[in-house]
Amino acid sequence: MNPAKTPRVLFSAETLQERINQIGRQISRDYAGLELIMVSVLKGSLYFMADLTRAIDLPVQLDFMTIGTFAHTTSRTGIVRITKDLDLDITNRHVLVIEDIIRTGLTTGYLVQNLETRKPASVKVCSLFVNPEQQLINVPIAYTGFVVSYNRLVGYGMDVNEQGRNLPYIVEIDKTENWSWPAGIQNS
Repeated sequence: MNPAKTPRVLFSAETLQERINQIGRQISRDYAGLELIMVSVLKGSLYFMADLTRAIDLPVQLDFMTIGTFAHTTSRTGIVRITKDLDLDITNRHVLVIEDIIRTGLTTGYLVQNLETRKPASVKVCSLFVNPEQQLINVPIAYTGFVVSYNRLVGYGMDVNEQGRNLPYIVEIDKTENWSWPAGIQNS
């Protein structure tokens, strides 16, 4: 078995915060005077949502959804299920779905369609990372932090087997590697 390589830091904590502040300012301009509900898709977008809401200079309401998958099917078929639904009524309200990463778009597309049935004023998506090369369907992405490649990202909410979410930066690892927290990575 080959020893795991030390992952490469792709986005520093400073780079992430700078871009999130830019997105926050844009959202503040775009939604000025409107009632905005921000919906975080847990668990991956938790850190992004927290920092983004602090970068927005508007009153916002927050809600959370959790999407469950059926083992080994979602990336190929888009088969998902909502395991934690909204608590807020979004009828006639502007909804901004907060995602950590959009790859194929299948899960986000399903979520947007589901939310649109509830008659909101609008539904848009804000994703910290987007991989356009993998997208199979178009979703209404209004705000994008960074365009990324096919490799796996860990940190700032994203994980491998529930590990690495708490890194304050993003590391890139090869999809073929079995990642574990290596000695060369520190949470600082």
